[in-house]
Parts: sequence; structure tokens; C-alpha cells
Amino acid sequence: MVTLKMLAKECDVSVATVSKALNGAPDISAETAARIQRAAVAMGYTPNSAARALKTSRSHNLGVIFDDGTSSGLTHEHFAYVLDSLKRRAESLGYDITLISVQPGPWGADYVSHVRFRSCDGVAVLVADNPAATIEEFIHTGTPVVSVDYHHNNCSCIESDNVTGMRSLLEYVYDQGHRRIAAIFGEDTAVSRIRVSSFFNTCARLGLEIPNEYVIHARYHDADLSAAATRQLMRLPEPPTCILYPDDFSFFGGKRELESMGLSVPEDVSAAGYDGISVGKVIALTTVQQDTAAIGAAVADELIRAVEEGRGFLPRQITIPCSLIPGATVRRI
Repeated sequence: MVTLKMLAKECDVSVATVSKALNGAPDISAETAARIQRAAVAMGYTPNSAARALKTSRSHNLGVIFDDGTSSGLTHEHFAYVLDSLKRRAESLGYDITLISVQPGPWGADYVSHVRFRSCDGVAVLVADNPAATIEEFIHTGTPVVSVDYHHNNCSCIESDNVTGMRSLLEYVYDQGHRRIAAIFGEDTAVSRIRVSSFFNTCARLGLEIPNEYVIHARYHDADLSAAATRQLMRLPEPPTCILYPDDFSFFGGKRELESMGLSVPEDVSAAGYDGISVGKVIALTTVQQDTAAIGAAVADELIRAVEEGRGFLPRQITIPCSLIPGATVRRI
């Protein structure tokens, strides 16, 4: 392992000078600092994280809570891309990330204990069973916390613009001539409530009257439940001409069910998803593209700001734009 002493010998400077160069101290010349930093990279120097934590009172480790209710884990493409972007941004700023769970272990069986066990400086709540209670716990313990898609007065929230996303999708379907439009939403979450509200507000503005039986709550990332909801909709005396699914993955469950009924997309029934995952692009799925790269980077930036500003940190709400992707699964009628 390369040490400060070895770097100092290589650069013909003192150990103190090497330490200053690697920590950005202003009292050495830029030329000397650059020379030492180049040598550190060339020699493969890695800072001692334990020593750094003792010196700064920080571990430079961020916890990420991602407990997906469907047990999809990192196969859930939307969150996998958010997490990848978060990780890349955090690492570029000198932080590591640790996935936090409530699985029993040496830390106990709750989020707060796990975060303490891992010595996390702060925590990002991407998905949790009870986000309100989870966020409150961290606020109570003084742990910097940032949420994704869940608003709380005392922590920053990074959210995709679900209001505009749902509105633009419904307006597009309407412009294609559809009036019998059904919507399958995910379980009752903050995101679902926003999308439902935007759906009905847009319907009212367009003069659309949507029967109650056209709106069904299923579950995100659950193809089987969306398949069952699709069958329920298509058995109505007057079935919809277009079905909006809670996410792209769920669309494929609906598509499978329609095909089992002898129906095809979009010839017999139009359909659209939400998220913009890669497999949807293969079949030119009409959907809403969420900017996972921007979401992940914003989470990292905001959480690190919360950690480094401490008591001076002011929480805020950051909305990330999304975009409509017209595809081949909604036909004009």
C-alpha cells in the first residue's frame, strides 16, 4: 500500500507538504500541489478512510435506503439508474455509498441502527415502507436526510415532474383521438397521488368524463397485477380504447394479457407506459422518460450539501423535468 511517506520521498518533499497537497491546503504552491497529486495517481495512492474520519469527524459514507416493496431490487431499472447516477456523483465528490436495509444483522433490524453501524454522514431515502416515519426518525437523531419523491418540511426532496409527465401523456393520447382512456395507477404513494391528481385535472380541462371503473389501482413494477387490471377493463361493456400503465414494466403484463384475449397493441387497443426504460425503446413504447441521471446526481449533491453545511442547511424541493416519448403503441383513431 502506498503511504504518505512513500509519496513524500518520491516527490522530495515533507510528509506534511504531501498531506496539504492532497487535502487542498492553500499554503503550498499550485505547481507543487499538482505535482504531488499527479504522483499520487501514478503510484495508486488511496487515502486511509479511517484516518480521514478521525480527522474530519466524517466518514464520507452516505447511506441509501432502497427497500422496494415488490422485491425487485436492482432489477428495477428506473431506480437502478438513479442509484448508479447517485453513486457516480457521490464518488466524484469524495463520498462512498452504502445500501441500507432493515434485514437483521449486527446493526439490529431498523434503518437508524444500520446507518449508525455504517457510520453514514447522511442518508438518502429512495424507497422505504413508511417514508414519513423513516424521515422523522433520522431528523430526530440529527442525521442529514434527503428524500426522493416524498415531501417533508424538514428535509430536501428531489422529485420527477409527475404533474407535467402525466398531463403531457394524457394530452398526447387525447390528441390522437382517444376519449375512452383508462388508467392503471400504482399503490397509494406520494407519486401515485400526484399522478392521479394530474390525470383528473387534465381530464377536467379537456372535458373528458372518465367512468370510475376506468381507474384502477394496482402496484408499480408488477406485471401480473396490471395484467389482471387489463382483463378487468377489457371485460367492461364499453372497454377503453387506450390504457395508461403505472410504468413501462407493468405495460408488458398488460400487453401479454391483451394478446391472450386475441387483441393486439395498438391495432385493437392503444397503450402507454411511464419511466422510459430501455426495453420499452426496443418496441417504441409510448411513455414518459424520467431523467434518472439528473435525479441521482441531484440527490448526491443535495445530501452532501446537507452534510457539509450542517446547521446552516436549508431544505428545498428540486423538481427534475421529464419528457414525453411518442411511440408506436398509441394509434390515431
